[in-house]
Amino acid sequence: MQKWMTCIGRALLMGLAWAAVWAPLGMIAGRLIAGELEPEHVGGSLYAGFLCGSIFSAVGGIASGRRRLDELSFSRAAAWGAVSGLLVGVLPFVLGDQTASERPLWVLPVVVISSMTALGAFSASVSLPVARWLRKHNSEASASSL
Repeated sequence: MQKWMTCIGRALLMGLAWAAVWAPLGMIAGRLIAGELEPEHVGGSLYAGFLCGSIFSAVGGIASGRRRLDELSFSRAAAWGAVSGLLVGVLPFVLGDQTASERPLWVLPVVVISSMTALGAFSASVSLPVARWLRKHNSEASASSL
């Protein structure tokens, strides 16, 4: 039970870390694209970052077995990040309803899913060196305290 709680806590922390980075990016992108900042520009990227980071941590943890994040290769971390971005990018189109607009029906899903997949892969690729740095920093700190 203790192991599961630790895994869930780590997944939630990864989700919070990704949400903290994705929220300002969503605000900037929303401001540039729409010309004004609306609540969905903040909330959408915040929720997407949290879900994508949590899914990345869960899927990566299950798929990699006993290996830690800092022990994964860049390609494997990017692949699991892309999978999490793909899952979160598809979610609004599976749950939601698209209404008719002036653009073709396929444009919005392609843009959202591809950008979420790319952002998930990039975020995972950035999370890997951060995890390696933290692991090294923590081991040096524990060695110097002895």
